[in-house]
Amino acid sequence: MTAPAGFKPEASSLEEHIINAVQGLKLLVETVGAIIIGMGVLIALYYFIRALLPPKVDNFNKIRLVLARYLALALEFQLGADILSTAIAPSWDQIGKLGAIAVIRTALNYFLSLEMKEEQRETTGINKGQALISDLEKKKADQAG
Repeated sequence: MTAPAGFKPEASSLEEHIINAVQGLKLLVETVGAIIIGMGVLIALYYFIRALLPPKVDNFNKIRLVLARYLALALEFQLGADILSTAIAPSWDQIGKLGAIAVIRTALNYFLSLEMKEEQRETTGINKGQALISDLEKKKADQAG
């Protein structure tokens, strides 16, 4: 007995709905990641323009740290989208490509996190040094007066 023309078994129909839902969710997660990158760039650009007058090295380090945080968060979203892709990937070739992309993004995120920690240490060290100099100047002024 053959199925009527245009008839699809329920399993295929359910599978199509799941694939469509996952593809929609993947697109949403990728879009959120792209929006986060855009926001980070705009915020960093704003701080960059403000830092031009007067230019200070520590201002630029802070700007890099701000942008790095947004990029790290966006990479997490992009990696999430890649993981969703593996759930519906039709071939081993596509799964392999997605795996390579995931490894690259994970490595980028790891090194970005290391750089952020180093920037944070440097920025904190600069701020502590400035506070120490300020305290010494106050003590010197108090002793002179």
